[in-house]
Amino acid sequence: MQTSFRILAASGLVLALAGCIRFDGAPDPASRKGDPAEQADAAAEGFAAAEVPADAFMAALASHCGQAFEGRVVANEPRPAEPDAFEAERLVMHVRGCDDPARELRVPFHVGDDRSRTWVLTRTADGLRLKHDHRHADGSEDVLTMYGGDTAAPGTAVRQEFPVDAESIALFEREGLDVSITNTWAMEIEPGQRFLYELTRPGGREFKVEFDLTTPVEAPPPPWGDEPESP
Repeated sequence: MQTSFRILAASGLVLALAGCIRFDGAPDPASRKGDPAEQADAAAEGFAAAEVPADAFMAALASHCGQAFEGRVVANEPRPAEPDAFEAERLVMHVRGCDDPARELRVPFHVGDDRSRTWVLTRTADGLRLKHDHRHADGSEDVLTMYGGDTAAPGTAVRQEFPVDAESIALFEREGLDVSITNTWAMEIEPGQRFLYELTRPGGREFKVEFDLTTPVEAPPPPWGDEPESP
C-alpha cells in the first residue's frame, strides 16, 4: 500500500485540500469552518496541487478530519522494566482540529481515560512543525508541554521526521530529562490504511504506535483544556 500511495503522489493524484486551498495557493476563508465531514470531503476530493511533500502529508491526514481510530504499540525498545501504560490502555487518535487544515491540524492522542496529549502539526515556511501539547485535567499546561521540532528535510507524502528543536532541548535540560535531548519524532500516513507515530533516539530507543485507519471508532471526548465552556 505504501508503494501505491507514493505512485499516486508522484502522478499528482495525491489527496489535496480542495475547498481549503485556492488555485493560487492561498487558503479559502470560506472553507475554514464547517463540520468535520465536510472538511474531510473537501480534502478527499482534492486536485493535483499537493506536489510539495509537506502539503501532501497534511492533505492526507486532513482527509480523516473528524474521525477517530484505535491503535496499538508495535515497538517499545528497550523494554521497560515496569508495566507500560501505553501497552495496557486503549489508545485512540482523533483528527479533530481542522478549522484551517492547510495550516494546522490538531490530533488528540488518548491513553485510556488520560486526555492530556494533543499532537499539533503546523505548516511552516520550510516544512512542518510537530509540537506536543500536554494539559492537566483542569486544562492548565503541564510543565512539559509544546515540545517537538521542525522537519529538516522535505520528507515524503507518506513520512515526515521532526528532530528535536533548541527550545525543546532547553526545556528537557531544565526539567532534568537529558535523555530526551536527542529525540526525533516521525509520523507516517497511508490514507484509509494506517497512521504511525514514532519516537527514536540514538542508542536504540524506539517507540511506535500504529493506528488502523480502515475502521473508524466512536470519537472520544475532547482533550483536556478544549472542552466547551459551561453556559
